[in-house]
Amino acid sequence: MTKKWFQIGLVSIFLLSLALRFWGLGRFNTLVFDEVYYAKFGNDYLTGVPFFDGHPPFGKLVIALGIWVGKHIPWWYEVNSLTGSLMSPLAYRWMNAFTGSFIPLLVAGIAHQISRHRSFALIAGFFTACDGIFIVEARYALINQYIVICGLLGQFLLLSSLNHHKLRRHLYLAAAGIGFGASIATKWNGLWYLLGTYGLWIVAWILQFLRSKQNNGEQENKHTATDTAFGSLGATYWRKQAYHQQDSPTSLQNLTQLNIFQILIYLGIFPIITYSLIWIPHLLLDTKYDFIEVHKQIFGFHERMGGNNANVHPYCAAWYKWPLMIRPMAYYYQTTQSFQDPLPVFGPPLPQGAGQVIYDVHAMGNPFLWWFGLAAIVFLFGKIVWDFTAPSIQQKRLVIPQLTIDIWIALYLVINYLVNIVPWMKVSRCLFIYHYMTGVVFAFMAVAWVVDQCIRSYRLWLRAVGVTVTFLIIGAFIFWLPIYLGLPLTSEAYKLRMWFNSWI
Repeated sequence: MTKKWFQIGLVSIFLLSLALRFWGLGRFNTLVFDEVYYAKFGNDYLTGVPFFDGHPPFGKLVIALGIWVGKHIPWWYEVNSLTGSLMSPLAYRWMNAFTGSFIPLLVAGIAHQISRHRSFALIAGFFTACDGIFIVEARYALINQYIVICGLLGQFLLLSSLNHHKLRRHLYLAAAGIGFGASIATKWNGLWYLLGTYGLWIVAWILQFLRSKQNNGEQENKHTATDTAFGSLGATYWRKQAYHQQDSPTSLQNLTQLNIFQILIYLGIFPIITYSLIWIPHLLLDTKYDFIEVHKQIFGFHERMGGNNANVHPYCAAWYKWPLMIRPMAYYYQTTQSFQDPLPVFGPPLPQGAGQVIYDVHAMGNPFLWWFGLAAIVFLFGKIVWDFTAPSIQQKRLVIPQLTIDIWIALYLVINYLVNIVPWMKVSRCLFIYHYMTGVVFAFMAVAWVVDQCIRSYRLWLRAVGVTVTFLIIGAFIFWLPIYLGLPLTSEAYKLRMWFNSWI
């Protein structure tokens, strides 16, 4: 694929993302789901009204910026005063729609950084653009996507720094630290992106140390037992490329070019400084709590959230329910008696059975994308285990394999996926499916990598698998699109999309 077509593909993905987020953005002239908090809090920053929130301020500050700009633009739409000031719903939503459109590009950028493979990058970006929960979160004044945007930006800049030296590397690393700090300043679980980076850096040093202990005179056989169930995809196009030459270092090996002082300064001190500075506007507005006390209050707020069960909130979902999408979440649900009725933006739904037309905004992912993504993560985990154990078992001694591009991709995706899941296993408070957004992007990249490998394979059945998975993801995206965009559905069409009772 030429650079020109790669750029055309990226622009197309961005335009698709923009269209999905801006089309009908002002449809519901009300506050949807947590807009009752975040849209109002964003406006409070502009009107000088003190408030307390259970999360750091960055996401609300971005929404406030959007409202400030939005108030200076004649949207020519219906208005409401639900945020405390008279404005169009577009005023408090457009910023999220715009910034959320960049998430597929960030995913594509990271995929390209870790592989230098343009088709993989485009597939990863396109799959991300086809996911439902990111569309829903971007169409309303919510803050979860800013954890992902800033966290992915931090990792992209970190990976980019490995391609530069001296001053430019320092600038990229500083910008990465700022990105990680902003992610944590949206919600504390933005810290997982930074932990993923630490984990990769530690793994890189460990592997380099172990390889240095091996006999440099021994030549490893690249085509050993890896050409089995876990290794068959490796016998594809990439086998014939320079990516696997031992003289060509991978990005993971380049991580060892970063020393402990760079990690401490740029990925330690810079995120802390960024996080602290972002708090200044809030602390100047609400002087009730100082910097230390407000964190105690936030911690106490989450402790009081209660257990992770339906008695606390009907949509509570433990971590293990997220990858299988067992309990998605309705952000908005109203009914009318006909398609000609006005949009139902105020008041409770009609009595059971009275509403013939349903307006539902469901925070759920693309089911096939999520399920295939989980399968791809499991496959990559198995591949890592196989690649690191098979040579040792065969030679009956410790053998550290050459870090080829496919091993680097597997390590990057699996480590980042796990650090965004494992910390939640010990959390006892009520959790929701949107907490999975930080980790599922790595599942998107995982399934994109598998699909790209399949399509490039010389084996017909693998190419068929890659094409089939792609069309299933596209088909699912189109099928469930009405409940991402809140389009009117008949009762029968709605039930057709609710495959399981736990989805309702």
